[in-house]
Amino acid sequence: MSFVQDFFRSAKPMLTFSFCFLLLFALPATAQYDTLVVQGNGLLLLNETEVQIASSKMLDDIYDFRFDEVETEYVKLKEDFGWHPLPYFLMGLAEWWKITVNFEDKSQDPVFMAYMDSSIMLADKLYNYEKTSLEGAFFLAAAYAFEARLVSERKEWTKAANLAKKSLAYLEESKGKGGMSPELLFGDGLYNYYAQWIPENYPMLKPIMWFFPGGDKDLGIKQLREVGKNAFFTRTEGQIFLMRMLASDGKDPQGALHIARYLHKTYPNNPFFERYLARMLYATASYYEMEKVCLSIISDIENKKYGYGADDGRYAAFFLGQLYHARMQYQKSEQYYKMVMDFVAENEAFNMGYYHYAILGLMDIYGKQGEYEKAKEYHKLLKKHTKRGESVAKAARSRIKNYKEIAKKLDDNPKKIVSEDGTNSD
Repeated sequence: MSFVQDFFRSAKPMLTFSFCFLLLFALPATAQYDTLVVQGNGLLLLNETEVQIASSKMLDDIYDFRFDEVETEYVKLKEDFGWHPLPYFLMGLAEWWKITVNFEDKSQDPVFMAYMDSSIMLADKLYNYEKTSLEGAFFLAAAYAFEARLVSERKEWTKAANLAKKSLAYLEESKGKGGMSPELLFGDGLYNYYAQWIPENYPMLKPIMWFFPGGDKDLGIKQLREVGKNAFFTRTEGQIFLMRMLASDGKDPQGALHIARYLHKTYPNNPFFERYLARMLYATASYYEMEKVCLSIISDIENKKYGYGADDGRYAAFFLGQLYHARMQYQKSEQYYKMVMDFVAENEAFNMGYYHYAILGLMDIYGKQGEYEKAKEYHKLLKKHTKRGESVAKAARSRIKNYKEIAKKLDDNPKKIVSEDGTNSD
């Protein structure tokens, strides 16, 4: 796997999402839906300003990782709207972001699933009441999609496929009705983009996509731009997906960088947003700003700031290693390449491209300084974790021969200096 594949590893969660002690304790009695005021478009709470105000602080705290405050806001929201799926869905969203800190830790899975199951149970009641079926479909599609996302991370593929199928079925209910609410436009945007993107990038799934209407990536991006500007509940999720789309297609990395800057500025405690900002700064060669962001990430890890860990460190350290390597600050570069290896060892993520290219960077530093034996040791390590046909493995094989020649020439004439491109000059 190349570091380019590592860079855009976010395609996997996007694909799954698109393809797609609490369980209801102390819930009030079933609401009498006939007494509720339902808007003519079939929406109950999604467009209500009062509900948006009540939810705004909770949403901000979720995305900014202030989870202690989220708990307090959830209790109040449940008091007012405990008969509706919204409070439980938002609390499930909070648990989801806790899980993203370290997908290897499964301890939060039952809590997350319980909140989403609670949301599904209540959304099903809305769905079965004619006047609120559209709002019920919205929450059913969203909750099933998040559950599919988690079980796919756990490699429970059959269960993930079944949940994604349910999500798609309910998504179809609101498809084309984005004019009623920006929230519903979120599903339209995801569907339109990925219905075209999936068969382009995963040819093996083309037969499955024959059963679904065709998509339009450009239209999907346009719709998600609208969601990012005008939606309330799905605005940040819309911005996240739009950022990934603009980055993965490579059509508008500056646009992706603009969103990444906004998300990090708005939610400075969210490690995912800061890490993605570093990635986009690297991709757009914004190295001065990238250096500051990466050093900040490393500092947050060292200070044990909540949410920051080995995954964030792997990216930040690699970008710094590359930066100092290009500046010929080899001691600093070596330090950060080795830091990449330490972070990788924490999660045993030895198949990641940044790990492979950090090793290649160390080979380069030692090889050009004439330390052939050190370069050879790292070459052996690289071969252990890569396949022979991978580009990084090919690059290492071609370079190691050159490093041996450099070492021999330096032994013959130690006064010679090794230049950055690996050639020798007096």
